[in-house]
Amino acid sequence: MEKGTIREDEEAQAHVDIWKYVFGFVDMAVVKCAIQLGIPEALEARGGPATLSDLSSALGCSPSALHRIMRFLVFRNILKEGPAGYVQTPLSRLLMKNNDKSMADFVLFEASPAMLAPWHALSAHARANGGPAFELAHGEDIWKFAAEHPADRNLIDRAMACDARVAVPAIIEGCPELFDGLESVVDVGGGTGTVLRMLLKAFPGVRRGINFDLPAVVSAAPDCAGIERVGGDMFASVPKADAAYIMWVLHNWDDDECIQILSNCRKAIPEDKGKLIIIEAVIEEDPNNKLEFVKLMLDMAMMAHTNTGKERTAKEWAYVLTQAGFSRHTIKPIKAVQSVIEAYP
Repeated sequence: MEKGTIREDEEAQAHVDIWKYVFGFVDMAVVKCAIQLGIPEALEARGGPATLSDLSSALGCSPSALHRIMRFLVFRNILKEGPAGYVQTPLSRLLMKNNDKSMADFVLFEASPAMLAPWHALSAHARANGGPAFELAHGEDIWKFAAEHPADRNLIDRAMACDARVAVPAIIEGCPELFDGLESVVDVGGGTGTVLRMLLKAFPGVRRGINFDLPAVVSAAPDCAGIERVGGDMFASVPKADAAYIMWVLHNWDDDECIQILSNCRKAIPEDKGKLIIIEAVIEEDPNNKLEFVKLMLDMAMMAHTNTGKERTAKEWAYVLTQAGFSRHTIKPIKAVQSVIEAYP
């Protein structure tokens, strides 16, 4: 094929691809709409194919508007349509709120007005003298904003719990020996305790769990046998335990802040059998990894939603761990966006 023809083909494809970015927000908006309307739940309740008339009656929707929404969802392979009507797919089941593997709350969190606003300030943040995108959009960082807006704080908690229900089973399956020889664990930034409850159930050898987070956060966590709720500041100190577990927390902070948190984790665990367990994404820039694009999108989300946060490469993880005083560490991929990083004093 001649060079001129290749260039013409590339230009023709570019004219098609550009529309993905003109209307890139539409996928999120329509999926959010489907969740809010309860379309996946209505299909599941039906127990088989559902006609447009069935759905419009069940959901109280305009048949005309619902038809257009369903047409889009089918075209994007989120739902399927057969001769007898619409049916669920593995993807649409992930949008059901009562599904153990549901990602619905994560979609609603990222699609909320508060979390969308900072994306409009991303270019301003990227300039040499630009400020944090979230602060440019809201006048304060995400943590202060969440403390002052309970509804948004609830969205964050639900989104993190949503991710935990997906990631923790992958951790348990991929690292069954993770807590061998450990009797206590402190979950640093444990939120409402969802992860810690799942871990203690999966690893009965761990007899004592400490859910550690800001006082206002842990006060809202439910009581659970074997779990102690401790309020505090991870930048000041971390409660002592055999293991410190920290999941999707460190990517919110820059290297110096991470090193401070990690140093406090190191002080909290014993020298002989102590272990730090980090659950975070590790950027590999590997086109063969099916979830690599998610890690790169998460890195952009950290730029939009936090002041200094970022996703890290293996080399960057090695740097912050070494600076925090850890002598060695391992990185193990699991069937999730995150990897399991184990570090030792």
